[in-house]
This record gives sequence, structure tokens and C-alpha cells, in this order.
Amino acid sequence: MATVEFRIGHKEYSLSCQEGEEKLLRRAAGMLDAEARQILEQVGRVPEPRLLLLAGLMLADRASATEDRAAAAERELTRLKSNPPRVEVPVIPIEVGEVMAELAARAEALADKAEDVLDSADGPR
Repeated sequence: MATVEFRIGHKEYSLSCQEGEEKLLRRAAGMLDAEARQILEQVGRVPEPRLLLLAGLMLADRASATEDRAAAAERELTRLKSNPPRVEVPVIPIEVGEVMAELAARAEALADKAEDVLDSADGPR
């Protein structure tokens, strides 16, 4: 077993854990210590049991709020999956495409005629 040493508030602790879990324990202890330090800054010296209780309650409150947000996000995701928003893509009717092709052909023919007129106006080269 591994032993991890850490501080929470104004007290040092040493705790055994499974090999490989040291990082998780340090992280959890760091979170508890951060809450405890906030309490100590606001209230001053507090008996150890009360400090740990308050810090634990603050973390539990934060975890509860996070769980509520996650549950709301899961509900919204489920709602979106069961009733996805409808996306409409405009489709151009075939007739419109045919008319556009005809207009393009006419425009090309007019451009050819205009080019011929300009060429004949310039005279022989």
C-alpha cells in the first residue's frame, strides 16, 4: 500500500491507499483543503471536526449542483435525440432548373451576337 501525506486546513494527515490511487487521493484532499481554507479565511480558527464537516458539506453542495446540471443536460440530450430539430433544405423544382438553363443558353447566344456585331464594326484586321 502507498501512503499519501497532505494538509487540510491547519492539520497534516497521512493516509494509506492502493498503489496507483495516490494521485486521486491528493486531488480529493486538495479539493477538501481548498474548501477548508475558504472557511478559515472567513471564520478564522475552527475545531478540526467542524472544519472537516463544513468543508465536506460545501463540496457535497457543489457536487449536488453539478449532478443537477448533468441530469438537466442528459434530459435535454434525450429530448433532442427523440425529437431532433427539423432542418428543411430548399429544393429547386426541375422546371426552374430547365428555365435557368434556357436563359443561360439565350444569354450565351446574345453574347455571341454582340461579339459578332463588334467584330464587324471593327472591320477587317
